[in-house]
Amino acid sequence: MTDFTMETSDGVAVITWDVPGRSMNVMSMEGFAELDAMIDEALADEAVKGIVITSGKDSFAGGMDLNVIARMKEEAGDDPARGLFEGLMRTHGILRKIERAGMDEKNRGGKPIAAALPGTSLGIGLEIPLACHRIFAAENSKAKIGLPEIMVGIFPGMGGTTRVSRKLGAMAAAPVLLEGKLSDPKRAKSLGLIDEVVADPLAAAKEWVLAAKDADIVKPWDQKGWKMPGGTPYHPSGFMTFVGASAMVNGKTQGVYPAAKALLNAVYEGAMVPFDTALRIEARWFTHVLMNPSSGAMIRSLFINKEALEKGANRPEAPDQKVRVLGVLGAGMMGAGIAHVAANAGIHVVLLDQDESAARRGKEVSEGLLDKGIERKKVTQDQKAEVLGRITATADYALLENCDLIVEAVFEDPGIKAEVTRKVEEVVGEDCIFATNTSTLPISDLAQASQRPEQFIGIHFFSPVDKMMLVEIIKGRETGDRAVAKALDFVRQIRKTPIVVNDARFFYANRCIIPYINEGVRMVKEGVEPALIENAARLVGMPLGPLQLTDETSIDLGVKIAKATRAALGEAYDDGADEVLFGLSDLGRMGRKVNAGFYAYDEAGKRQGLWPGLRDRWALSAEQPHLTEVQYRLLMAQVLEAVRALEEGVLTDIREGDVGAILGWGFAPWSGGPFSWLDIIGAEQAVSICEGLVQRHGPRFEAPELLREMAAKGQTFYGRFGPAEKAA
Repeated sequence: MTDFTMETSDGVAVITWDVPGRSMNVMSMEGFAELDAMIDEALADEAVKGIVITSGKDSFAGGMDLNVIARMKEEAGDDPARGLFEGLMRTHGILRKIERAGMDEKNRGGKPIAAALPGTSLGIGLEIPLACHRIFAAENSKAKIGLPEIMVGIFPGMGGTTRVSRKLGAMAAAPVLLEGKLSDPKRAKSLGLIDEVVADPLAAAKEWVLAAKDADIVKPWDQKGWKMPGGTPYHPSGFMTFVGASAMVNGKTQGVYPAAKALLNAVYEGAMVPFDTALRIEARWFTHVLMNPSSGAMIRSLFINKEALEKGANRPEAPDQKVRVLGVLGAGMMGAGIAHVAANAGIHVVLLDQDESAARRGKEVSEGLLDKGIERKKVTQDQKAEVLGRITATADYALLENCDLIVEAVFEDPGIKAEVTRKVEEVVGEDCIFATNTSTLPISDLAQASQRPEQFIGIHFFSPVDKMMLVEIIKGRETGDRAVAKALDFVRQIRKTPIVVNDARFFYANRCIIPYINEGVRMVKEGVEPALIENAARLVGMPLGPLQLTDETSIDLGVKIAKATRAALGEAYDDGADEVLFGLSDLGRMGRKVNAGFYAYDEAGKRQGLWPGLRDRWALSAEQPHLTEVQYRLLMAQVLEAVRALEEGVLTDIREGDVGAILGWGFAPWSGGPFSWLDIIGAEQAVSICEGLVQRHGPRFEAPELLREMAAKGQTFYGRFGPAEKAA
């Protein structure tokens, strides 16, 4: 079985990419070899006047198989950097062969090569067309065209960086390369990424290659006197572009994402040399990124692990549990959000609240989200009507009769949750699965109100539901396999990423993020400069500092959690953050929702900087800690809880720990997640950091026994607990 086939007719060789057993083409090293051989054959065949590269699928390609990229370093030999570089240059040679197409030094005698894209073309699926002489895309508004590599810790390293920056100029290329923005075909044409949008790209491409002249197939950068659009780095206008780009990259990445900086270096250096030299520079910087453990960790967590979890890596054996009718109890922001994402995914929803007017207001939330989609031209009026037509707003429990899954999203009160559980079970069928959306209450305790605890499970959504990709599924003591399978199949239906954890206080995500918040708040009490706390967090890759995060989630929620935790833990409770949280609460500074918290806000709710009163109420220490000390405190507060969760069996798969951390609360994505970060620095170094923190700040930083054991044995988490090891 081959990935590429070639047929020649009427002077045109059509090379069709169609990877067997895949819904979308992805490139492998074997596929590259096949494409290379077919290009050679077509260029050598005198009967072939032109070549078209297309796809046998609805899309063109989804990119490079990132499993291959993840293995490239390991398979590169004793000198991995050299092996990677030479392998990349061989790939550049194939695409350059397509680009030159047999032309001589005077740019004569080549054969036209066009790309015909039936749909989505991403990554290498755009880099190959960029090497062709003309790109034809189908009139397919759902198709996405772009180079999203930066989102998983690498950059377009198969010529995409060099070709796009030279084709568009550095400034216009920035959103495509540095932000990984995707476009539909019409937008891609307006940007200059592709050449034509037509009804039948294959027919148009065939017609073009038969009519093309020598001048039509010479790329601008291969022509004498070519100048880079917008100017090179030492051109007056180009100088300003690159200064601005450098500032933008450092501002957005805080210097912790190696791929963005490497990409900018490749563009900057490549702009000052001939094209073939620029490709070598791109390959060197791509090798640099692949040798950085951050890129491997990001690829593993954000692509390989994430994809495995979404495909049901930890799904128990059970028949298909696809949801037909969903019941949502509680039409507040959380319940309304759950109803929206379900209806948007084609599921019929019964949205129930205490009275019908409240339920209708919940449905209106979905209407508002759809209206925003219409404004952005991502939703049509017909689509809006279809989605709203799937939501029934009601106060009548009898309408839940045909539901096969219930998601309860009422107040975080065990008594109220128990009451609605009993009411629901009186009307639904015996096979209906009941899920509670809770962020703190133990699932096993809530299941006591159910007549069928084996069908009772936790499904914890993150707010806002329509934007957050993670869903935490919590197994109670008696939760059965079918309930887990139902929850996983539902999460797949709504196109989110699930992790499955066992029942424990705060489950996994909140268990890790609360110590992060508390550590930041505790430092305010100690007299650490609040700006140092916040900037230290951002400089280590956290999307929000702990003080801003507290404002966003609300200070009164923090107070409520603190009181509940103190009641549950008694003398074991750590009250280090309470003075500040309770103090702000007493002042009425509840966070962003009231425009007053750790930060000051204007009347429109825009942050105006940290509230000056913090420094007055909790005086600054004369001696401030080093940046690294603050960062270690903030990171270890989270990471040690992740290790304890694994040690205690709350987590059963470190992939879920890493993916859940990044998607759930934004744990430094450059690191690949807490377990990947520990593997990067090593267990021995982690224990050493913990010992220093214990001496300076107390026993909360004690390294768990599991981490100490792994340090003594020289083990890594993925070496000991990775999927291959678990399967062995």
